[in-house]
Amino acid sequence: MNEHAYQESQEEELPTSPDALMRKLDDLGISYQKHEHEAVFTVAESEKLESGIPGTHCRNLFVRDKKKKMFLVVLPNEVQVDMKKLAPVIGSDRLSFGSADRLWQYLGVRPGSVCPFSIVNDTDKDVKIVLDKGMMESGLVNYHPLVNTMTLTLSPADLLTFIKDCGHDPLIVDLKQAKP
Repeated sequence: MNEHAYQESQEEELPTSPDALMRKLDDLGISYQKHEHEAVFTVAESEKLESGIPGTHCRNLFVRDKKKKMFLVVLPNEVQVDMKKLAPVIGSDRLSFGSADRLWQYLGVRPGSVCPFSIVNDTDKDVKIVLDKGMMESGLVNYHPLVNTMTLTLSPADLLTFIKDCGHDPLIVDLKQAKP
């Protein structure tokens, strides 16, 4: 099975489908532009798509600390962070990446499709969403809509509207403080 077919087979099982997500965005009056493309699994693979899609291209880190507190850290692709330096910046201690099973359990997405929209599936508010300050000052931002075969472009203000509608209060910090 090729990667695209694998992704399509996984999409049916998602707790929130991309279509349901876009209906929610529409219901909230959020403007976005949808870009369909081949499946991308890494930032490096997505770089070839960036030139055709305006705005800041972002990545997401699903991490947890030794107390099992979970964070979804959203930042521009070009902002590099050191995990040891990141922990105090987000008010935590030693961080490690969350497992694929934990990612599925709490955010309802598969590796390669992690995005701030996945917070819609965190109804128990177990995951703290952390947004980079510089990213939030961009004109437009880009994220996968729960699958890695599409990208949605929207304003940072609209992203905040979505996150708050999901019952989350994001932490906005300058993640450049955690640079290597």
